[in-house]
Amino acid sequence: MNKPLSLYIHWPFCLSKCPYCDFNSHVADHVDHDVWLDSFKTELSYFKNTVEGGRVVSIFFGGGTPSLMKPFVVEGILTHIHDLWEVEAGCEITLEANPTSIEADKFQAFREAGINRVSIGVQSLNDQDLKFLGRTHSAQEAIKAIEIADKIFERRSLDLIYARPDQTLQGWEEELTRALKIIKGHVSLYQLTIEQGTPFYTAHKRGDFSVPQSDKGADFYELTQAMMERAGMPAYEVSNHAIKGQESAHNLTYWRYGSYIGVGPGAHGRVSIQGQKHATRIHCAPAIWLERVREKGHGLQACDPLSQEVQQSEALMMGLRLNEGVHIEEINLDKGRLNHLIEEGDLELSLYTLKATPQGRLRLNSVLSYLYG
Repeated sequence: MNKPLSLYIHWPFCLSKCPYCDFNSHVADHVDHDVWLDSFKTELSYFKNTVEGGRVVSIFFGGGTPSLMKPFVVEGILTHIHDLWEVEAGCEITLEANPTSIEADKFQAFREAGINRVSIGVQSLNDQDLKFLGRTHSAQEAIKAIEIADKIFERRSLDLIYARPDQTLQGWEEELTRALKIIKGHVSLYQLTIEQGTPFYTAHKRGDFSVPQSDKGADFYELTQAMMERAGMPAYEVSNHAIKGQESAHNLTYWRYGSYIGVGPGAHGRVSIQGQKHATRIHCAPAIWLERVREKGHGLQACDPLSQEVQQSEALMMGLRLNEGVHIEEINLDKGRLNHLIEEGDLELSLYTLKATPQGRLRLNSVLSYLYG
């Protein structure tokens, strides 16, 4: 059976490192794009020969900043994927981009290379906050990049960050109102989180700035949900909103716990090997990844079989983020804890579908900690 499969390609390089970012991204003076193309193709071939399943339903170029890739690299990767697998007609092929003029100028070339959806990291429409977030574009550049993308791609998404230091609910309402004039189809709206190991973590701990506490953060979240509902773009996942039919097929693979291959430094995957689901993790360091791909044909650091218990736990953690919930035929959970969360109004169970309520999604981390405590 030709099971659906998604592919994630990680480009690890950025022009500069954003202080809030904990993704595997690096700043490099020089990148040999020919070498990287060959290495991506080699690792993709390794997974083709190792992993079960083969009808590719989505491809996602993430990073880092994949719009810094030369378009011929994207085209070469996509051509190789078509040579290896059956690719579903209308397959969603997304590339993440920053709205700088340099990257926007390449949009047409990326479209010609095979990209049919672009995800633009706007983050804010406030120039002062963009500087605080370490972004290298202005609000006006972002709007211009969006206008260019509209002419080239049928589908696009924007990222915005809210609950920033000193941001008020009124300020966010005004900014989101402006954003709704340029949002088309899909938007990801994230609360600013302070991740350990980032410059923001050190600065926040030092007291350089503060972010809204949990109660105020909940107010931001509820305001966001209400505004997006009224705009006809309800959340289909905790942080993602879309007009019906414009949901991200690739991210739905993650949240529905489907199979996906991750290639490139630091990429993760969930794949089936000889009938057993495995968690894969690729080595993070670009230089080491290149060396291992050259020597072994892949940069795998781990490929671990997952027990049924772990699979159920992961499926729940991902699926409860979705408004549709998660389908589970047999629930191996502590019935007392589950019933308590249902009685508290955080979860609801009907037949074989377990959902987080709006209240439960608002405090999903606490719900999951209690469920598995």
